[in-house]
Amino acid sequence: MKKLTSPEFARLGEQTRLVLAGRDPSDSYGFVNPPIVRGSTVVYPNTEDFLVRKARYTYGTAGNPTLDALMAAANTIEGGAGVVVTPSGLMACTLAFLTMLSAGDHVLVTDSVYRPTRIFCDTFLKRMGVETTYYDPSIGSDIAKLFKPNTRAVWTEAPGSQTFEMQDIPAIVAAAQERDILVAMDNTWATPLFFDAHKFGVDYSVQAGTKYYAAHSDVLIGTVSARTPELFKKLHAAWSQLGLIVAPEDAFLTLRGMRTMSVRLKEQMPAGIAMAAWLRDRPEVARVLHPALPGAPGHEIWKRDFTGASSLFTIELKPVSMKAVGAMLDGLTLFGIGASWGGYESLVLPFDCRDYRTATTPDFKGPTVRIHIGLENIEDLKADLDAGFARLRAAS
Repeated sequence: MKKLTSPEFARLGEQTRLVLAGRDPSDSYGFVNPPIVRGSTVVYPNTEDFLVRKARYTYGTAGNPTLDALMAAANTIEGGAGVVVTPSGLMACTLAFLTMLSAGDHVLVTDSVYRPTRIFCDTFLKRMGVETTYYDPSIGSDIAKLFKPNTRAVWTEAPGSQTFEMQDIPAIVAAAQERDILVAMDNTWATPLFFDAHKFGVDYSVQAGTKYYAAHSDVLIGTVSARTPELFKKLHAAWSQLGLIVAPEDAFLTLRGMRTMSVRLKEQMPAGIAMAAWLRDRPEVARVLHPALPGAPGHEIWKRDFTGASSLFTIELKPVSMKAVGAMLDGLTLFGIGASWGGYESLVLPFDCRDYRTATTPDFKGPTVRIHIGLENIEDLKADLDAGFARLRAAS
């Protein structure tokens, strides 16, 4: 197998790069996949080499070949200056904050942020002496009105967690760059395949690799990508100083999942949109929140900036008791009730975000349910939900 030069590799399509990235059979005794390399201690051949740390790998916390393969693969689709991996998606979010912020700084965070990230801001960052202000995700360029002299960063998430608000990332980036303020984004929903965060000027792009990267609901992992070499130097320093090493088995499984990521997303995207359209026509559903669905909130921004969509969205039911919602969900046979998404299996999750939004007031009249469409046959999934709606009506 001929080894490609960097320019040759860069000209390949995304799907081809994902298949090839981070693997060299000549380094793996001819085997296709990079091996799992376990280890903490690196032995040096002599004292002189040890004193100057003359080795490709110096210690287990500084990385190993399996991690390098994963980071190389992630970097091919992020398109930034470099990627680091973390033991979870939440850790990827918190690492980005810790890289950007110091005591006395002020950070703006979208009100539709992933809730565990919000808890981190309200507790850990507060103890650090960092002030957090939550803002309406629809603010766009008006975010400049919230900047303070000590504003250091803006945290974005598009679409928003659970409620799927689409943010005008180009407008926010333009406003932030005028003041040399950093912009970070949780881009897990779209992945770099469907939203090129760095192309739009986002400085730090975060992925919960647990979702569409690993994809099989058996790994916790995260990634952070930096837009420029200077930003990556700061990110890598924070990653190294915190000792955020990932188990090589998890890195291997994530890398294996990434090989088929493009194929899976291209299968799940139309299934998710088709299911959203079917649900919009149900008499029990008040509205569907899916940015790729024509007519849904945020669709125009999605159509302008994004090249695709994942299969996660939310429905608002017409007013009904939670007992009826429980009857609907508890009897499902193909949808599990689970807090994650991005895997091959379909999931549902009832939620009520009104207690933890502070800059906005969600206007839901009925219960809300988040839905992830997996790789099952869509007609089977519709039949499962149809039976669930029958139970909901009977319990109402």
